[in-house]
Amino acid sequence: MNYQVIYDGNCNLCVTFVQLLESFDKGQMFRYIPMQDQATLAPWGITSQECELGVILLDADQPERRWQGTAAIEEIGRVLPLGNLFVEAYRGLPGVKWVGDRIYEQVRDNRYALFGKRQSTYNSPYCGECGRQG
Repeated sequence: MNYQVIYDGNCNLCVTFVQLLESFDKGQMFRYIPMQDQATLAPWGITSQECELGVILLDADQPERRWQGTAAIEEIGRVLPLGNLFVEAYRGLPGVKWVGDRIYEQVRDNRYALFGKRQSTYNSPYCGECGRQG
């Protein structure tokens, strides 16, 4: 499987998350596209308004398969080695997913105030369709 992770390349928290994934995956399953790269996202019909609703995970082999927000984070966790154990525990505990969704929404909506905004957009060396692969 090959996935595109669409993230906010100006958000310090989002970039840290992408860099953590890069260190685990080394571009084997995931490619990364900042939401600021609208030219790359346009063929998939992904708008900047959609990107504001949270991280997007796109199955590059079946682009109609998409996850967003906490669903994207869960799917990323699910496909990582041993990640499924944590995702199933998270989903299985009563009320935890609901609380996690609310926390995600608050962090998403206040990410720059909470974690700061980068001066320039982070472009991963494992960039998806943008041609800057590492």
